[in-house]
Amino acid sequence: MAVCARLCGVGQSRRCRRRQRQNQQGQGSDSDMDEEEEERIVGLKQSDAGGGGGPESGAATAGPSDACENGSGHVNRGSLDSTSTGPQHPQSLAELPPELLVETFSLLPGTALPNVALVCKKFRQILNTETIWRRRCMEEFGMKEDLRKMEVEGVSSRDIYVKLLHPYRQILGLWQPDIGPYGGLLNVVVDGLFIIGWMYLPPHDPRVEDPMRRRPLFRIHLWESKKSTVECMYGHKGPHKGDIQTGKKDEFSTKCSQTDHHRMPGGRQEEFRTWLEEEWGRTLEEIFHEHMQELILMKFIYTSQYDNCLTYRRIYLPPTMPSDLLHPGLFKGTYGSHGLEIVMLSFHGNSARATKLTGDPNVPAGQLTLDVDLSRPVVLPDLKHQRNIEELSRLVLGVHEEVQRAQQQQQQQQAMDTATAEGACSDVTAAGGVEAERVTGTDSPPPDPSSSISPPESQPFVLPLGVTARNEVYPRTCRKCFYGTGLIAGHGFTSPERTPGLFVLFDADRFGFIWLELKSFSLYSRLTDNLAHSYAPNMERFEAMLGNMQSWTS
Repeated sequence: MAVCARLCGVGQSRRCRRRQRQNQQGQGSDSDMDEEEEERIVGLKQSDAGGGGGPESGAATAGPSDACENGSGHVNRGSLDSTSTGPQHPQSLAELPPELLVETFSLLPGTALPNVALVCKKFRQILNTETIWRRRCMEEFGMKEDLRKMEVEGVSSRDIYVKLLHPYRQILGLWQPDIGPYGGLLNVVVDGLFIIGWMYLPPHDPRVEDPMRRRPLFRIHLWESKKSTVECMYGHKGPHKGDIQTGKKDEFSTKCSQTDHHRMPGGRQEEFRTWLEEEWGRTLEEIFHEHMQELILMKFIYTSQYDNCLTYRRIYLPPTMPSDLLHPGLFKGTYGSHGLEIVMLSFHGNSARATKLTGDPNVPAGQLTLDVDLSRPVVLPDLKHQRNIEELSRLVLGVHEEVQRAQQQQQQQQAMDTATAEGACSDVTAAGGVEAERVTGTDSPPPDPSSSISPPESQPFVLPLGVTARNEVYPRTCRKCFYGTGLIAGHGFTSPERTPGLFVLFDADRFGFIWLELKSFSLYSRLTDNLAHSYAPNMERFEAMLGNMQSWTS
C-alpha cells in the first residue's frame, strides 16, 4: 500500500500534500469524477499536450493527487510554470489514461486487485471494468466459455471470480478420497461455468489401454441469487443440495444434504446391479470366479455406506527430471481378481516407485506396490529361454541374492561404525565407504538410467509359460528390464512382504511387472488425461506427500 500510495501521489494523511497546498492557496474546488469525466479529461490532456501553455495545458499536466485523491477530480490549473512548453510526462500511475490502467491492472493477479482498489477512488472505479476480471478468469483458471454471455444474463466476470473461482481455488487439483483400502482419484476442475469434482474410474477389466471413465460427484455454480451453490451429483435423480467444508490445509470434505436422492426404487438389489454394471461392465452372473464375486460384494457394501460424505486429501503429480527413465505420472494396471487399479510412477535417484492411488483389501491405496532398482538391469535371454519360468527365476533371484548380501553387509558396516570410538569415527567411516563399494561391485557410480534408452533399442519379449495375465494382448518387444520388488499381503493387509520380480519397460506409455512368486503379470498403461493444478511444487513436497499417503492406510 505504501508503494501504491507513493506512485499515486497520496501520502499517509487523508489528503495529499499537493491538495493541502491548494487548500492553503484557496485555489481549486472538489468534484467527484465518474468514468466519463475521466475519459473527457484524458482527451483534453491528449489534445492540449502540444498546444503550449495556458489553463488548458495546465489541466493536461495536473499532478497525481489532482486525479487520484480519494477519487477527487480537482484540477489545479495554475500549478505549472507558465514558461514550460512541450508535452509533459505522467508523474504517477493516476495520470495514465484509463485504457492503460485497465491493461496494467489486467496483468496483475486477482489476489492483488483488492489492494489496488484501496489506493484511491479512481483505481476502484477502474477495477469495475469487466475486461480486467474476464482476463483473470481466463488466465488464472483457464475458463474457455464466453463470459460475455453470463454478463448479458446479469452475472459479471467479477462475480464469477470473487464469489466462485477465488473462494474455491484451494480445492482445485487432484485428491484422494478416504474410502478405507479402496482410495480413489478425484480431479476438481473449472469446467465451463462450473467447478466440478470428477471421480476418475479405471476402464472395465481387463481393457487397461482404454481411456479412463469419469463420474461427477459435486458441482458449484452461481446460478441462483449470484451466490455460490454446491450441489451433490451422486445417484441417479439429478443434482441436489450439498455442502463443501474447507478446514485444514490440503484437505476438504463433502456432505450430501439429501441422501434420499441416492436411493433407487428397487432397493439395494437394484442399486447393486446398477453399481456393478458401472464398475465392472457386467452382471454378477457373468463373473464366474467365486473369489472375485466376494471381493465385488465387499467393495459395494463398503463404499456405498459413505453416501458421498467423504474427506479428501491433496495429492500431487511427481516432478519431472531429465534423468528419468520415462515421463512419470499416473498409470492403470491389472491386479488379478481385484481388477484395474491406478498407480503413480515416480523416480527417486536410481529407484522407480509405483504408489497405489486405488487399492484393495490386500494391499490398500497409498502403499508402495512396486520398487524398481534401475542400477540393476536384467538382460533377457532369447525367446526360447524366456518361455522357461525357471530360467527367468534364476536370473531375477540371482540379482535378488546379490541385493540382500549387499544390504546385510551395509547394515553390518553401519553397526561397526556406530560402535567405533568417536575419535576414530571419521577414519572408519571413510574405510566403510570404500568397503561398501567393493562388496556391492560398484567401483564406479551407477549408470544413468536415461542413457540406457537413448537411442531406444527393442528386443523380443514373451511371457514365460505358467505366468497368468489378465490381458493377453501385451507388447511383444521391450526396451529394458530391471530387477524390482512388488508388495503382496494377506486379506486386511496382513503379513505384508516384498517379493522379487521383473520390471519390463515396453515404451514411453507402457510397462509391466512379472510377480515371480505369484506367477502373475501386470500390464500398466499411461493415463493420458490433462490434469491441471496437479504438479508438486518441488521434490521435497512430493516426498512428504508420499509419506503421508502411506501413513493414511498403514
